[in-house]
Amino acid sequence: MQSTRQRILEILQERKHVTVQELGEAVELTPVTIRHHLDVLRGEGLVDAPRAIRRPGPGRPQYVYGLTEAADEHFPKNYHGLANLLFDEIRERVAPAEMEQIMTRVAQRMADQAPSPRPGASPQEIMEAVVSFMNDRGYVARWEERPGGDYVLRANNCPYKHVAQAHSEVCTMDVHLISRLAGVPPQRLSHMTSGDDSCTYLFRF
Repeated sequence: MQSTRQRILEILQERKHVTVQELGEAVELTPVTIRHHLDVLRGEGLVDAPRAIRRPGPGRPQYVYGLTEAADEHFPKNYHGLANLLFDEIRERVAPAEMEQIMTRVAQRMADQAPSPRPGASPQEIMEAVVSFMNDRGYVARWEERPGGDYVLRANNCPYKHVAQAHSEVCTMDVHLISRLAGVPPQRLSHMTSGDDSCTYLFRF
């Protein structure tokens, strides 16, 4: 993002509601230039429409700008840092078998969010539903049918990459999740944490 607009977002994040005049003073730009940047940010869905607030005493209201919820994605996050610490704490407190049970239950909770398959759904319909569910969660997945009736699912992105590199339990969770979504256990053919380009799974219905 253009540095001036990023700075405007940071000011709005810090002060919550700011006038054009206040933004201009903070970044040393004219009100006309500030309005141009705000129009661009509004077009990107990051800044709300100006809101009128009454000042004490007589006079015209002030118009202030604030961030939308979408703007939150433009600020640093450390989800994987927190997740790694949580995994470390759980691993110190439970046995490996219990950790496996925890990840299985997490996979079941995730699978429960998927639509129930149509009774009698074909393998192609099942694979399409699995890939659709995974892509909604950032896996960048696709499937293909191989001669002989086998199916291959390829996940080209790991949404939990930074956690999975330190905690293999995340990959175990993925296998449980895909098994429950498809209704059959897959055979893993490749693994990104082992240096492969993707995580690939073979299904035989």
